[in-house]
Order: sequence, then C-alpha cells, then structure tokens
Amino acid sequence: MKVAVYARVSTQDKGQDVQNQMHQLREYCARQGWTIAGEYIGQVSGKSANRESFKQLFQDASTRMFDLVLVWALDRFTREGVWETFDHVRKLTQFGIQFESYSEAHFRTTGPAGELMLAIAAWIAKQERLRISERTKAGMARAQREGKHCGRPARVFDRNFALYLRKTGMSLRRIAARLGVSLMTISRALSGVTKGS
Repeated sequence: MKVAVYARVSTQDKGQDVQNQMHQLREYCARQGWTIAGEYIGQVSGKSANRESFKQLFQDASTRMFDLVLVWALDRFTREGVWETFDHVRKLTQFGIQFESYSEAHFRTTGPAGELMLAIAAWIAKQERLRISERTKAGMARAQREGKHCGRPARVFDRNFALYLRKTGMSLRRIAARLGVSLMTISRALSGVTKGS
C-alpha cells in the first residue's frame, strides 16, 4: 500500500508543531507495513482549499501516485465545512484513492465500514446544503417582510442626463461608461429611445 501523508497546522495554532502529527503518522504507516509515497505538509489555515500542499496532493492523486491519503484528523485535512470536506473525500475515491483519519476510526473509507462512511458523508453533505438553502430563503423572506431590498442594489444615475446624451447621438456603450453603470442597465433604462430622437 502506497500512502500519502497529509499534515497541517495553522499559523494561529500556537505551540503546535506539524512534526508531532508526522511522527505518529509515520509510525502508524510502519506498523501497517505501508510505504509512504509522499508527505504533504502545510502551515496555513484550513479554511480554504487554496493551499499549495493541498492542491499538490490532489494533483498527485489524479495520477494515482498513491493508494491512500492518511491524515491525523479531519480538521487537519480541511476546515472548510461539512459539504466541502466530504466533497474532497469523494474526489479522492473517484480517483480510486482511499482516505483514512488516524485519530478518528469512523472517518475512513478503508475496511468494512468504508462504504457506510461514504453514504453517511453524502447524506450529511446533502443535509448541510439543504440547511444553507433554507437559511438563505428564510433570511430573504424576513428581509422582504421588513421592506428591505433583496438581490443586487439598484444602480442610481441621472436618467434625464442619460436621455440627453442619447439624443446627442452618443452610443449606449459610451453613456454607460460615462455614468459608471453597465451597458444592460442603460439599455433597459433607455429602451425605445433612438439616437437623436
């Protein structure tokens, strides 16, 4: 079994050393008789997937450089949120790569419970998406009840001046640039008004 070991500490995790994780993970691999094919180490926040070592891990996973990704704990892998976390695990399994959390036996795709873990993960991710959607709709409904505008704010500009510019022969594109609004906004506001009319 070829294994990729991923370890991370945040710059905000005072007193933590990524080597503490690496020591335990290397020993675990040795006990299992696994070969470490790559070590991916980061000292950055886990709130974004835009991390060099994280991106490299997935790049190498896509070429099957290893069979399994081993992390010390799920929050060392990512802190983006439930849906994003399990989406990363799903991507690995699509590449044919297993996933295992050293300190959390229930977070692994290996062993007899692997398929169950993925099924539960998919269900959790779906529930999270539904909750986000419901919260968004509830927030918009409340805002509308309170008379607040939802969506993009209306662009304010002098329509009479825009009409004047159009009548002088100026193109819609130049009027939009002059007033600092989009071409679509000007087109809607001046629909039916032709140059020089």
